[in-house]
Amino acid sequence: MSTLPDWLPPIVKLEDFDGNWDRYINKVFSFFYRDFIESQPMFLGKWVRCRRDLIYDGKEAGFWHCTSEGPNELYRIPNIRRCERIGWIKAVIEHCNDPIVDLWPKKQRGEIRQLLWFNEEFMIVLAERQRKRDGFMYMQLITAYCTEQEHRREKLRQERDKYFRSKNG
Repeated sequence: MSTLPDWLPPIVKLEDFDGNWDRYINKVFSFFYRDFIESQPMFLGKWVRCRRDLIYDGKEAGFWHCTSEGPNELYRIPNIRRCERIGWIKAVIEHCNDPIVDLWPKKQRGEIRQLLWFNEEFMIVLAERQRKRDGFMYMQLITAYCTEQEHRREKLRQERDKYFRSKNG
Protein backbone atom coordinates (compact mmCIF):
# COMPACT_ATOMS: atom_id res chain seq x y z
CA MET A 1 0.00 0.00 0.00
CA SER A 2 1.24 3.48 -0.82
CA THR A 3 1.59 6.32 1.66
CA LEU A 4 -1.82 7.41 2.85
CA PRO A 5 -2.88 11.08 2.88
CA ASP A 6 -2.84 13.06 6.12
CA TRP A 7 -6.59 13.63 5.93
CA LEU A 8 -7.33 9.90 6.26
CA PRO A 9 -8.07 8.76 9.86
CA PRO A 10 -6.27 5.69 11.21
CA ILE A 11 -7.96 2.32 11.06
CA VAL A 12 -9.74 1.07 14.20
CA LYS A 13 -8.32 -2.32 15.20
CA LEU A 14 -10.12 -5.03 17.13
CA GLU A 15 -6.82 -5.80 18.88
CA ASP A 16 -6.95 -2.34 20.47
CA PHE A 17 -10.04 -3.56 22.33
CA ASP A 18 -8.41 -6.83 23.48
CA GLY A 19 -10.56 -8.71 21.00
CA ASN A 20 -13.76 -7.69 22.82
CA TRP A 21 -16.29 -7.59 19.98
CA ASP A 22 -19.01 -5.69 21.88
CA ARG A 23 -16.66 -2.87 22.92
CA TYR A 24 -15.16 -2.78 19.44
CA ILE A 25 -18.39 -2.63 17.45
CA ASN A 26 -19.77 0.02 19.80
CA LYS A 27 -16.66 2.14 19.24
CA VAL A 28 -16.90 1.63 15.47
CA PHE A 29 -20.57 2.64 15.66
CA SER A 30 -19.68 5.75 17.67
CA PHE A 31 -17.51 6.94 14.76
CA PHE A 32 -20.28 6.21 12.26
CA TYR A 33 -22.83 7.94 14.48
CA ARG A 34 -20.63 11.03 14.74
CA ASP A 35 -20.03 11.15 10.97
CA PHE A 36 -23.52 10.36 9.63
CA ILE A 37 -26.13 10.85 12.36
CA GLU A 38 -24.92 13.79 14.46
CA SER A 39 -23.64 15.49 11.32
CA GLN A 40 -23.39 14.71 7.63
CA PRO A 41 -20.58 15.24 5.17
CA MET A 42 -21.12 17.16 1.95
CA PHE A 43 -20.60 15.58 -1.46
CA LEU A 44 -20.41 18.03 -4.35
CA GLY A 45 -22.81 20.43 -2.64
CA LYS A 46 -25.29 17.86 -1.33
CA TRP A 47 -25.63 16.45 2.17
CA VAL A 48 -24.82 12.75 2.59
CA ARG A 49 -27.17 10.77 4.78
CA CYS A 50 -27.47 7.12 5.68
CA ARG A 51 -30.42 4.80 5.98
CA ARG A 52 -31.70 5.47 9.47
CA ASP A 53 -34.06 2.54 10.00
CA LEU A 54 -32.89 0.40 12.91
CA ILE A 55 -32.38 -3.21 11.99
CA TYR A 56 -30.21 -4.74 14.68
CA ASP A 57 -28.86 -3.91 18.12
CA GLY A 58 -30.12 -0.32 17.94
CA LYS A 59 -27.87 0.48 14.99
CA GLU A 60 -28.96 1.90 11.64
CA ALA A 61 -29.14 -0.10 8.43
CA GLY A 62 -26.59 2.27 6.89
CA PHE A 63 -24.08 1.30 9.55
CA TRP A 64 -24.52 -2.43 9.00
CA HIS A 65 -24.14 -2.03 5.24
CA CYS A 66 -20.77 -0.39 5.80
CA THR A 67 -19.48 -2.91 8.36
CA SER A 68 -20.86 -6.25 7.18
CA GLU A 69 -21.56 -8.22 4.03
CA GLY A 70 -24.10 -10.65 2.65
CA PRO A 71 -27.30 -10.68 0.63
CA ASN A 72 -29.77 -11.10 3.51
CA GLU A 73 -30.44 -7.82 5.28
CA LEU A 74 -31.04 -9.45 8.67
CA TYR A 75 -28.16 -11.93 8.54
CA ARG A 76 -25.20 -9.99 7.24
CA ILE A 77 -21.79 -11.10 8.49
CA PRO A 78 -19.44 -8.57 10.12
CA ASN A 79 -16.39 -7.70 8.03
CA ILE A 80 -13.42 -6.57 10.13
CA ARG A 81 -11.71 -4.73 7.27
CA ARG A 82 -14.85 -2.66 6.71
CA CYS A 83 -15.14 -1.98 10.45
CA GLU A 84 -11.49 -0.89 10.65
CA ARG A 85 -12.06 1.72 7.95
CA ILE A 86 -15.31 3.21 9.24
CA GLY A 87 -13.72 6.65 9.63
CA TRP A 88 -12.51 6.57 6.03
CA ILE A 89 -16.01 6.94 4.62
CA LYS A 90 -16.62 10.56 5.62
CA ALA A 91 -12.99 11.49 4.94
CA VAL A 92 -13.05 10.12 1.38
CA ILE A 93 -16.41 11.77 0.65
CA GLU A 94 -15.08 15.12 1.87
CA HIS A 95 -11.87 14.70 -0.17
CA CYS A 96 -13.47 13.29 -3.32
CA ASN A 97 -11.52 15.80 -5.44
CA ASP A 98 -8.16 14.48 -4.22
CA PRO A 99 -6.32 12.66 -7.06
CA ILE A 100 -6.13 9.52 -4.88
CA VAL A 101 -9.94 9.21 -5.16
CA ASP A 102 -11.47 8.10 -8.46
CA LEU A 103 -15.05 9.28 -8.89
CA TRP A 104 -17.48 8.22 -11.59
CA PRO A 105 -21.21 7.58 -12.06
CA LYS A 106 -22.66 4.15 -12.72
CA LYS A 107 -26.20 3.18 -13.62
CA GLN A 108 -27.25 0.46 -11.22
CA ARG A 109 -30.67 -0.76 -10.07
CA GLY A 110 -32.44 1.86 -12.17
CA GLU A 111 -30.58 4.83 -10.71
CA ILE A 112 -27.31 6.67 -11.15
CA ARG A 113 -24.91 5.91 -8.33
CA GLN A 114 -21.67 7.74 -7.60
CA LEU A 115 -18.65 5.52 -7.01
CA LEU A 116 -15.77 6.90 -4.96
CA TRP A 117 -12.78 4.56 -5.14
CA PHE A 118 -10.01 5.47 -2.75
CA ASN A 119 -6.53 4.30 -3.77
CA GLU A 120 -8.04 1.32 -5.63
CA GLU A 121 -8.68 -0.31 -2.26
CA PHE A 122 -11.81 1.17 -0.68
CA MET A 123 -15.11 1.81 -2.48
CA ILE A 124 -17.95 4.08 -1.35
CA VAL A 125 -21.30 4.01 -3.14
CA LEU A 126 -23.71 6.97 -2.99
CA ALA A 127 -27.08 7.50 -4.66
CA GLU A 128 -29.06 10.68 -5.12
CA ARG A 129 -32.38 10.77 -3.27
CA GLN A 130 -35.27 13.19 -2.99
CA ARG A 131 -37.27 13.59 0.19
CA LYS A 132 -40.95 13.13 -0.65
CA ARG A 133 -42.46 15.69 1.72
CA ASP A 134 -40.52 18.70 0.41
CA GLY A 135 -38.39 17.64 -2.58
CA PHE A 136 -35.08 18.11 -0.70
CA MET A 137 -32.24 16.50 -2.70
CA TYR A 138 -29.45 14.63 -0.90
CA MET A 139 -27.04 11.74 -1.36
CA GLN A 140 -27.64 8.48 0.43
CA LEU A 141 -24.74 6.36 1.59
CA ILE A 142 -25.47 2.94 0.11
CA THR A 143 -22.38 1.05 1.27
CA ALA A 144 -18.60 1.06 1.62
CA TYR A 145 -16.25 -1.88 1.23
CA CYS A 146 -12.67 -2.95 0.61
CA THR A 147 -11.75 -4.03 -2.90
CA GLU A 148 -9.35 -6.80 -1.97
CA GLN A 149 -9.79 -9.33 -4.77
CA GLU A 150 -7.78 -8.60 -7.89
CA HIS A 151 -10.61 -9.67 -10.22
CA ARG A 152 -12.92 -7.11 -8.55
CA ARG A 153 -10.28 -4.37 -8.81
CA GLU A 154 -9.72 -5.19 -12.47
CA LYS A 155 -13.44 -4.99 -13.22
CA LEU A 156 -13.64 -1.61 -11.45
CA ARG A 157 -10.57 -0.34 -13.34
CA GLN A 158 -12.23 -1.26 -16.62
CA GLU A 159 -15.47 0.51 -15.62
CA ARG A 160 -13.61 3.60 -14.46
CA ASP A 161 -11.33 3.74 -17.48
CA LYS A 162 -14.24 3.27 -19.88
CA TYR A 163 -16.09 6.14 -18.23
CA PHE A 164 -13.10 8.49 -18.39
CA ARG A 165 -12.33 7.53 -22.01
CA SER A 166 -15.92 8.33 -23.01
CA LYS A 167 -15.84 11.60 -21.06
CA ASN A 168 -12.54 12.72 -22.59
CA GLY A 169 -12.97 11.13 -25.97
